[in-house]
Amino acid sequence: MKQILTQFLILTFFLSISAVNLSAQTSSADDKLAAKAMKIHKDVITLDTHLDINVANFTESRNYTQELSTQVDLPKMRKGGLDVAWFIVYTGQGPLTDEGYARAYQNAIDKFDAIDRLVTKFAPNEIELARTSADVRRIAKKGKLVAMIGVENAYPIGTDISRIKYFAERGARYMSLAHNGHSQLADSNTGEANNTWMHNGLSDLGRQAIAEMNKWGIMVDISHPSKEANIQAIKLSKAPVIASHSSVRALADHSRNLDDEMLALIKANGGVVQAVALRTYVNREKGALRTAKTNEILREFAEKENFKILERAAVVALPEAERTEYLAKLGAIRALAAPVIRERLKDSAPDVNVKDFVDHIDYLVKKMGVDHVGIASDFDGGGGVEGWDNASETFNVTLELVRRGYSKKDIEKIWSGNLLRVLDEVQRVASRIQAGKM
Repeated sequence: MKQILTQFLILTFFLSISAVNLSAQTSSADDKLAAKAMKIHKDVITLDTHLDINVANFTESRNYTQELSTQVDLPKMRKGGLDVAWFIVYTGQGPLTDEGYARAYQNAIDKFDAIDRLVTKFAPNEIELARTSADVRRIAKKGKLVAMIGVENAYPIGTDISRIKYFAERGARYMSLAHNGHSQLADSNTGEANNTWMHNGLSDLGRQAIAEMNKWGIMVDISHPSKEANIQAIKLSKAPVIASHSSVRALADHSRNLDDEMLALIKANGGVVQAVALRTYVNREKGALRTAKTNEILREFAEKENFKILERAAVVALPEAERTEYLAKLGAIRALAAPVIRERLKDSAPDVNVKDFVDHIDYLVKKMGVDHVGIASDFDGGGGVEGWDNASETFNVTLELVRRGYSKKDIEKIWSGNLLRVLDEVQRVASRIQAGKM
């Protein structure tokens, strides 16, 4: 018996030593992987094509030079190594009337002006507006952050397509023809819910808008219009298109995501899909459960603060000043609730995470090839996943790509090279059209 006990103790000792060695080897391997990923992350230009803004965060007293409660600001970009931020001139869909167009146009101009204040008044030594891929590389080489502009919903142009040229002059480099609701230019993906359409794709004005965007070097963004509108846009466009923030429908069945037919069309067109890290577009089941459970906890905290949480449609309908105040209060409640949410839901409703997000990148690469895939967060517009929930965590995406075996060359393409290639081609086409050669 004593001999058996002795043999058992010896075996246990060696097993424990082996476990320690294995742990040390694993830790060493993880450290090497992280170091490799960090070097790649610093060497490549990282570019996020969709970051929403609120003009209340572009004032003298409150702006992106400060650490705000937003998912994006300049300190967070620096911390996470996010080099290029596409700030979004977003306008919600309103009535197709002269009054509606006028309000939408003013909203768009306010946002163009806000971005201009950031790069020319508040932080000219920290961030600069880029209009071309050459600008991006020049600015990044100087160690400055880069701002670019996308227009989400062309509703503000009203019926005056000359405004497209003006938006290009203000720095807009992509634009979608619709958002959540049919516009005067195109049907929205939202029509899929009840199979109700206004134009059966693009309107005549929408077709003219595609031609104007081609002429003035604005990329056609197909993330929000209907599938039929997008098919028509791809056929009409003389230049490659982009999906500025869409993921894979085969992995998450949402009308905002792209099915395999659309992926094939975008590949043939030479375009790029910027996979979006928005929970419910990445994993419908996990995202829906997590959101529902999170909202239960938020309501608990809101009640303690005598604050009523509104439905999204009600928030959108608020006057801008009231909406800004509401969102600030909601943000404070979210911050208070965050530790409780993490602890209480870690097992019962695990969060959608970076690995789930990179699954979409893997799928896109497999279906389209690495030359047609990019990255978007939709931060401050509903986006974010566990591990990449604000700009300061941007490195985690690169780390996961390295973990899955992507090369530095491929990661550079995915983070910025593919999108900038499309921008170059769009601008070459614009030059030829303006010169009368197309």
